[in-house]
Amino acid sequence: MELIVFGLVVVYAGGVWKFFNGFNRTNFQRTLPNRLSLALLWPALIITSKSYRQNFRKALKG
Repeated sequence: MELIVFGLVVVYAGGVWKFFNGFNRTNFQRTLPNRLSLALLWPALIITSKSYRQNFRKALKG
C-alpha cells in the first residue's frame, strides 16, 4: 500500500514538474499564479478539459 502511495506521489510530482517547466509551450496566459495553479491541478484538469489535455501534451513535449 505504501509503495502505491509513493508511486502516485512520484507521478503527481513529475507531472507538476514537467508541466511547470514546459508551460511556455502552451496557449495559456503566462502569469506565475496561472502557471502554479494549472500545474498543481493537472490531474483534475486532464480529466475534465479537452483543451487542457492538448496543452498538457504540448508542455510535455521537448
